[in-house]
Amino acid sequence: MIMTVTSMLDNVLRIATRQSPLALWQAHYVKDKLMASHPGLVVELVPMVTRGDVILDTPLAKVGGKGLFVKELEVALLENRADIAVHSMKDVPVEFPQGLGLVTICEREDPRDAFVSNNYDSLDALPAGSIVGTSSLRRQCQLAERRPDLIIRSLRGNVGTRLSKLDNGEYDAIILAVAGLKTFRSGVPHSRRVATRDFSSGGRARCGGH
Repeated sequence: MIMTVTSMLDNVLRIATRQSPLALWQAHYVKDKLMASHPGLVVELVPMVTRGDVILDTPLAKVGGKGLFVKELEVALLENRADIAVHSMKDVPVEFPQGLGLVTICEREDPRDAFVSNNYDSLDALPAGSIVGTSSLRRQCQLAERRPDLIIRSLRGNVGTRLSKLDNGEYDAIILAVAGLKTFRSGVPHSRRVATRDFSSGGRARCGGH
């Protein structure tokens, strides 16, 4: 992890993060770990809105993919408005801008997916023609292979927004990351969650710096 000279002299480390509840939880997690390991270090969060947070009515694959959630944070690093950035690993593109790189990968959270529904106990219990929401292309492909009789629709927004859409009847069930549900403080009342299987792409927080 490389910090700017000003940050080192002031003993202040600035963490760029998205403003979503999950992103802030991850940033606070990293902040607490850093302060515990480096007594006297002052860690400040720099929350910001990314293009991916604003465009919620279009599937990610059609508007730029993973980079939508990291571009603004990378610019903040390059312009010295932040010293590191914290992302979910699933949002990180393969290539980094010149001058930036992967600093560390935090301990992995639960990598499983969760089935969430107010009326059905599992994916197999859904009647044919049921509407299932997810934003992940990987999950969409797996759902289509396992249950080709279901209607799979894109679902964007943070965990709270997605659960609200489920409760409003827009979907019969939704698929979410277990890691995201565990950080959602309000819980999921009156809903049942069934983890499906392990995947290698989720559950990790990543720190980027320059």
